[in-house]
Amino acid sequence: MANLVNIGFGNFVNAQKVTAVVNPDAAPIKRLVQNAREKQLVIDATQGRRTKSVLVMESGQILLSAMQPDTVARRFAAGLGAEQEMKGEEQA
Repeated sequence: MANLVNIGFGNFVNAQKVTAVVNPDAAPIKRLVQNAREKQLVIDATQGRRTKSVLVMESGQILLSAMQPDTVARRFAAGLGAEQEMKGEEQA
């Protein structure tokens, strides 16, 4: 079952398909986002707010979020903890 994580404003992403969560301020990340925009691979989930984190997906798509990278990472960690807990209950 897909483990969906809230990335802000009611937007969810499949945690198993995310490769990286990074800060958008570094020049290489800005180039990555610009190249993805040109290829129409950017999904903007910021609701018009400032981009604070960039999620790189397995498919090569780039997801923009208005949440801080550490907040997104904590939500991923919480989701993984709940998923592991459920697997443990299934095995018992």
